[in-house]
Amino acid sequence: MSQIALPLTATGKGPQRIVIGAGNAHVAEALARPESWPFHTAVLTGPPRSGKSLFARWFASSGKGEAVDDAHLLPEDELFHRWNRAQQSGTPLLLVGGEPPWTIALPDLRSRLGAALQLDIGMPDDGQAAELLLSLAAERGLPLGPDAAIYLVPRASRAQEDLEKLVAMIDRLSLERKTPPTAGIWRAALEALHGPDEPRLL
Repeated sequence: MSQIALPLTATGKGPQRIVIGAGNAHVAEALARPESWPFHTAVLTGPPRSGKSLFARWFASSGKGEAVDDAHLLPEDELFHRWNRAQQSGTPLLLVGGEPPWTIALPDLRSRLGAALQLDIGMPDDGQAAELLLSLAAERGLPLGPDAAIYLVPRASRAQEDLEKLVAMIDRLSLERKTPPTAGIWRAALEALHGPDEPRLL
C-alpha cells in the first residue's frame, strides 16, 4: 500500500494524504501520465469523500496540467470554453465531477467529455480500507494500530466517508471516557453508527 502526500501546509481540515489501493490506483497512474489522455482531457468521478478533490489538488500542484474541482457545478458553457482552451494550448485538463453518472445537457460538451478519459474511484478493498482507517486516525493524533484495523474493517463500511465517521466517533468516545481507544470503544463506535447490535462479519 502506498500514499501520496500533498505538497501543502497541513491545516487540520480533512485528509492531507491520498491512500493508494485497489479502488484508486488506476486514477493515480492516469494522472501521472496526462500526455496519454485523449483530447488532453480526463473526467474524474467517485463517491463523496473518496479523494476526488485531493487528487485534483495533487495534479494541479504537480504542474502537469489544470484541474477544475466540482466541475459539475459550473455553467456548462464555461466548461466548454475551458475544454476549447485546453485543445488550443495542449494543456491537460482534469475535470472533477460528483458521483457518476454526470448528466450534461449541452450536446457539444457532452460529446467532447464523452470522448475524454473516464476515471471513476471505486470502493477500497480491505487493505486500502485498513490503511485509510489508520491514516485518518493518525491525522487526528488518535492511537489506532493494526489490531484496530483488523477488528474494525470487516465490520465497517469501506466507503471513505463512513470510515471518517467511524474514526471521528472513536475519537469522540475516547475523549468522553478519558481512556485510550481499546476494543470496548471500537465496539461502542460501531454500535453508535450501525445500531445497537455490533455488525457481524460478512
